[in-house]
Amino acid sequence: MRTRLRAILRVRVGDRARWARRVSVAGLAAAWVLPALVFAQDAGSAASDARARSVDPRSWLMRLHEAALQRNYHGTLVVSTATSFSSSRVTHFVDGDQQYESVIALDGEARSMLRHNDEVHTVWPRVRVAVVEQRDVRASFPALMAGGELRVLESYELRPLGIDRVAGYEAEVALLKARDALRFSQRLWAERQTGLLLRADILAPNGQMLESAAFSELALGGKPRPALVLEPLRHLDGYRVVRPAVLPTNLDNEGWRLASLPAGFKQVQCAKRSLDPSGGPSAPVVLQSIYSDGLTHVSLFVEPFDPKRHQGEVVGSIGATHTLMTRRDDQWVTVMGDVPTETLKQFAAVLERKR
Repeated sequence: MRTRLRAILRVRVGDRARWARRVSVAGLAAAWVLPALVFAQDAGSAASDARARSVDPRSWLMRLHEAALQRNYHGTLVVSTATSFSSSRVTHFVDGDQQYESVIALDGEARSMLRHNDEVHTVWPRVRVAVVEQRDVRASFPALMAGGELRVLESYELRPLGIDRVAGYEAEVALLKARDALRFSQRLWAERQTGLLLRADILAPNGQMLESAAFSELALGGKPRPALVLEPLRHLDGYRVVRPAVLPTNLDNEGWRLASLPAGFKQVQCAKRSLDPSGGPSAPVVLQSIYSDGLTHVSLFVEPFDPKRHQGEVVGSIGATHTLMTRRDDQWVTVMGDVPTETLKQFAAVLERKR
């Protein structure tokens, strides 16, 4: 059981950029590629095209952000890459100042994420484990920017593209064009009436789609139903409820520093996390520091080198998520995020051990 719990926690820490950022559940990568949607401009075109291109970028992005927080919705979310596909059932309700969210994986091992405000339960029925954590600082689809941070416009340019349809809804389409090679551009579809993000594609520099998250079907509105989240949390008898230790810290206190940061990124969180949910005194600990440019995130992990688990430098990718792993003396460094490999190399290159 302990080995299984350690594996679960490593998924929560190491792959959070995937299941948490888009659908709040790690590892929803995908074997089917969403069909390309054909842009269709409004009839009447010259006038509507002029209106589209007069959009205020700040207002447009804030509308997306607020819709993800304030709207009630439920639907099926599909995350896909060129080689894989997975889906989940997403439900989000707002009742006064209370937020409720449920994400149920429809593929792979049964698991669900249940969130009430900032407390998140990830439930694994097969091993009867529930992992309880605070909400991640990174935004989860359909939210776009954690905290509504509009610093994103320093690193991306918003370009309206027209009107399209997703999951039966008309959507305004826009491109967040990366201003440099340190990050990927993103193409966004926002529902016209509410501003809710319906689809987001991460694009390679040549325009190729690396990864897509989109609702395949969606219902907007409806009365809040908090019981959909709260009731399952009342039936965890027989589950092992785990609260992984998280200790806020900073790189300097842990004997590390970044000589400089890649342009546009700033640190948003730094903490030490136990890799063993039992929290024993000999449990391995990983140092995690998270950096954001307002839209995407890079996670930097440092942990003791273990020759049984760490075998030489590793560079790889799944969809848009790229990973770099390397040894640094007696430590093992992992850098990962939805950014080009060269960006990860910049982070690794400026990481220095204090002497």
